[in-house]
Amino acid sequence: MRRTATLLGGARVKVAAALVAAAAVAAAGLAGCSEDDEEPVTATKVATTLGPGEGMLNLVTMAGAIESGSTDPRVDWVTPFQERTGCKVGLKVARTPEEMAGLMRDQDRRYDGVAAPPEVAGRLIAENQVVPVNTDLVDGYKKLEPKLRGLLERDGKHYGIPYVWGADLLMYDTRTVPPPAGWAAVFDPAQAQRYSGKIIMRDSPLAIAEAALYLKGRERKLKIRDPYSLTPKQLAAAGRVLAKQRPHVGAYWAEPADAVSAFAGGRAVLGQAGSYQVDVLNRAGRPVRGVVPAEGMTGWMDAWMIGARAQHPNCMYQWLQWTASPDVQQQVAEWTGVAPANPQACSGDRLRSGFCAAYHVGDRNYLDKIIFAHAPAKACGGKSKKNDCTDYAEWTKVWIEATRPQSVKPQAKP
Repeated sequence: MRRTATLLGGARVKVAAALVAAAAVAAAGLAGCSEDDEEPVTATKVATTLGPGEGMLNLVTMAGAIESGSTDPRVDWVTPFQERTGCKVGLKVARTPEEMAGLMRDQDRRYDGVAAPPEVAGRLIAENQVVPVNTDLVDGYKKLEPKLRGLLERDGKHYGIPYVWGADLLMYDTRTVPPPAGWAAVFDPAQAQRYSGKIIMRDSPLAIAEAALYLKGRERKLKIRDPYSLTPKQLAAAGRVLAKQRPHVGAYWAEPADAVSAFAGGRAVLGQAGSYQVDVLNRAGRPVRGVVPAEGMTGWMDAWMIGARAQHPNCMYQWLQWTASPDVQQQVAEWTGVAPANPQACSGDRLRSGFCAAYHVGDRNYLDKIIFAHAPAKACGGKSKKNDCTDYAEWTKVWIEATRPQSVKPQAKP
């Protein structure tokens, strides 16, 4: 999973190596998908009843989203599912969100489900690559966080079952940096310069939203309302903020373990992080804290969605029920270091109390403060029906241009 790291009980010293191993095993350790040997099927209809399992289940995920015990025999929520349902799990691991979206768009593929991050989920819905979920057929659905359940609702239909979630915070080294008030600490050039070279930022086009939040209060004439729905003018302004910030950024992290190691090794003292990094570093005795920026904090949710060409819908619905259950949610949360979508994962002695507090599981007030990410689209959303906003492809272009060093063209000879 792109935001998660290996976490089982205490923080592991070799977390980066474990991440690599988890990705490799996840790609090779589970049963291979069989869709390439089958004939094309028609679009899947919304289920009204469930029948017996079809014996197979083909899924698409990012690395680490599901575990079969191959990485660690104590971490396995696949084998018990297969034994209970008779549905053999086949897994295709996507290296990037773009690859994931491409796999689900492929008309010759017939994946049953996908654990989609926000930059993928919205596009799959818009492109009819997934079908609505009949939530009445998912036991335990109403136990999931209400706010999360509504994130993928369109016209009264639900297109995903919440799996895990998290928030984007400002993390700082308390020995070096005073408590930052907001995103200006990393985006205002005058403030960022104080810690130049020791600032880290998340490496994702969706991180443009944080620059947009910074601009929302600083340049009110831009009239930014939703940091994930930006007009060309607003997107360009956010791009300029990122470009001015770039000289002060020591690293853009893709794997959460990279952010942990940067702070642990003293290469970073301030930057964008999440509850996972704060929790791991605190338990390792590192003096870091995470704060909610004054301008607002963003967040994300990964959700299970049903493919438009699903071949094994009954097994998929059994998988949706299985992964929403408290016991499986406990395993997912503890292993990946993210907040479970089902607060009951914190009931009894399933998860240590410190974990649930650190990740704000079941904290409705905290959840209400989060601006959850969605895929940028031409349609601005809300009451506006105009296609006057920018889509994810445009965000990606601006992100690359703003955060990657541009080659210097040689000057023409006089």
